[in-house]
Amino acid sequence: MDGNKDEAQRCIDIAVQAFAEGKIEKAEKFLLKAEKLFPTERAKELLSKVKTGTGGAKPTMGARANGTTNRDSAANNDGPRKRKNSDSRNSEPEYTKEQIEAVRKVKSCRDYYEILSVKKEATDSEIKKSYKKLALLLHPDKNKAPGASDAFKAVGNAAAILTDVEKRKQYDLYGLNESHAHNHGVRRDHNEYAYARGFQAEVSPEDLFNMFFGGGFNQQNVYMRQQRRRQQHRDDGENQSNSSALINFLPILLLIGLSMISSFFISDPIYSLSQSPKYAVKRETNRLKVPYYVKNNFHTEYQGSVGRLEESVEEDFIDHLKYSCSRERNYRDSMLAKARSFGDRELFNKAQKINTPSCDNLNNYLNK
Repeated sequence: MDGNKDEAQRCIDIAVQAFAEGKIEKAEKFLLKAEKLFPTERAKELLSKVKTGTGGAKPTMGARANGTTNRDSAANNDGPRKRKNSDSRNSEPEYTKEQIEAVRKVKSCRDYYEILSVKKEATDSEIKKSYKKLALLLHPDKNKAPGASDAFKAVGNAAAILTDVEKRKQYDLYGLNESHAHNHGVRRDHNEYAYARGFQAEVSPEDLFNMFFGGGFNQQNVYMRQQRRRQQHRDDGENQSNSSALINFLPILLLIGLSMISSFFISDPIYSLSQSPKYAVKRETNRLKVPYYVKNNFHTEYQGSVGRLEESVEEDFIDHLKYSCSRERNYRDSMLAKARSFGDRELFNKAQKINTPSCDNLNNYLNK
């Protein structure tokens, strides 16, 4: 309704001017339009005067026909003009044709680049330059045209998004496609879809205006708010990543915990095939005379069968000899193959003489 009221007032002003100039049909046309947009007593009164031919144009024209002076004619013409200026000043602020045209242009735009009248490849300085020009033209303190406030907000939001590297990148990827898609159907307001898609500026239009035109205190506040918001985003991301890392690390922690717990229940081996400070007491198996080593407290701590223990010692010892013997034979066979491939007789003789002590030791124990 406020928009209709503003437009109706504009029609009344045009009608008064036309009435003063003697353009009766034009005055009547705009007064009827004003009545449709927003009925007022003033419009009805003026319309009545226009229809009866009183109050301005016809008396002026008649005065000229009767030979009245130019001063009388001017006096008759000045009446409606003065009333128009005083009434419009008291009812609603005036605005220029350039201002209302700027508002209409912004409202008809399809995307942020078009709002700022720049190309998609525009540099940051070009965007800021265009914003300054439009912001001064559309600021509500200077532009009283209907919809100037919304147009000012749209220009500010466009500049805030396109001067932010990350937001501009996201807008180029998603925003333009969606805004263009609306042009093929019923197109809603660009700001509505932009807010729905998350392309909101982190600063208000007034804060952005102050940043560009010298509002130092507000600029600092805006900067601090941006820093706090970005820090909060970083903290949230770090907390999320820390939680994810902890969840991923839980299985490892569980395994470590289980191994530590199991270490309390698993005792040291009863014997060792090699001597060490922990296994310092030497013993031999009864059947194959295989040497093995036990702790100093073996006789008091071990409660099992010594015979079965020595069977395990001999099995481990024989398995160890078999493994060592296999390695010795593989080494000797590889040297023989190398000598044959090179046709090296001397190397072949050396390879044949390579000793295999583990194999010899294994044969000795197996033959006992």
